[in-house]
Amino acid sequence: MAGSSVGADDYALARVPDSARYSWWSVATQRFGQISALSQFLLGATLGFGMSFWNAFWALTLGAVILELVAILIGVIGAREGLQTSVIARWTGFGQAGSSLIGLAIGISLIGWFGIQSAVSAAGLSQLIGVLPTWGWSLVFGLAVTLVVLRGFHSMAWVAYVTVPAFLLLVGWSIIKELNNHSLGSLVNAAPAGPHLSLLAGTTLVAGGFIVGAVITPDMTRFNRSVGDVVKQTLLGITLGEYVIGLVGVLLAHAIGSANVITIVTSSVGWVGTLVIILGTIKINDWNLYSSGLGVVNFIGTVFGRRVNRAVVTLVVGVLGSVLAAGGILDKFTEFLTVLGVAFPPIAGIMVAEYFVVKRWRPELEATREAGALPATAPTWVPATIVIWIGAALIGKYVTWGLPSINSLVVGFAAYVVAGKLGLIRGIGTSRTMESETPDVNAVPATS
Repeated sequence: MAGSSVGADDYALARVPDSARYSWWSVATQRFGQISALSQFLLGATLGFGMSFWNAFWALTLGAVILELVAILIGVIGAREGLQTSVIARWTGFGQAGSSLIGLAIGISLIGWFGIQSAVSAAGLSQLIGVLPTWGWSLVFGLAVTLVVLRGFHSMAWVAYVTVPAFLLLVGWSIIKELNNHSLGSLVNAAPAGPHLSLLAGTTLVAGGFIVGAVITPDMTRFNRSVGDVVKQTLLGITLGEYVIGLVGVLLAHAIGSANVITIVTSSVGWVGTLVIILGTIKINDWNLYSSGLGVVNFIGTVFGRRVNRAVVTLVVGVLGSVLAAGGILDKFTEFLTVLGVAFPPIAGIMVAEYFVVKRWRPELEATREAGALPATAPTWVPATIVIWIGAALIGKYVTWGLPSINSLVVGFAAYVVAGKLGLIRGIGTSRTMESETPDVNAVPATS
């Protein structure tokens, strides 16, 4: 296979066989690693700066429930079918061409966040230990993460085993030093130091902060062995991530009277502060790059009819993201990424509606599942889906009432169900599935 010497293709365009699946704990560790990031402390601190402890608790609770429902429903699809998000989309309402748009959106969005995370970490490393300028650290950091992702899920699992507990221990040490100077009761009962933040606004921040990660859950859950594993890992990973990291951020904001708690977490002198930054970024940035590569592979396969190796794409995308981070271009990219974020929730709503309710193309997936193959064909376009997707995204962006990301998700789900019942969900054209239906011989088999 072309590019096999670079790294594992990791079933980028094929079903993950049972022999390559992992224990729920292995996948849960990576899910928790995605959420227990420095950005989650910042989210908690933002809530604590404008909300009482208990209001922040309820905002985290409501936000976590929303994220868990989305992640479980779409994650179950990934586990059953063994397919990544943008490939599943071909038979869950979007068709071949629509799935290519999803793959492109995922690729652009997550490589953007990959670069931004690399740039933020590089700035911290440059300040803490110097040696290299910020642009130099951006390249080093981005390329280091790229090397991890080249080997695929197996390599990322082992990195998570090391980085997640180490990150939590180091961050915990920094936080305990600060909180030891305060009474826990006084922090819980303290009034927020900043402008008032409503429960609705707080819940929006929590749900919106990880909604893209929830939507692309199949990229991860395709390696799960059962539906029960998806539920367990989602409840554990998201609940712990939101409560443990988020509530500590709330307490820190009450302790220092500021939302800028990241400086506390990373202010430990010497190697501790350096490791906090390195570990905190690696364990989330590898998934940014991994899912970005999967999206681009599907885009190239559907638009150009060529199967390209995931590892080769990952290398190219990782280098590109590292260079963009080093050049500071991504500072102007955040607004565009935010717009893309509004477009993601309806994707999940439509996919769940098609797979569990309308079931227009689900029989084709079920007929080929046992053989580990893909359906021979997929609809080329499903016009009604594209209209629903765009309409739901616009509602999410411009309707000010409620939670924007949830508004667009619910509208996408409901509109697709109604359109399905009215017989409006029809494919136009038929595209052959060109991807290989044989196992990926270069993938590393699961060992846990």
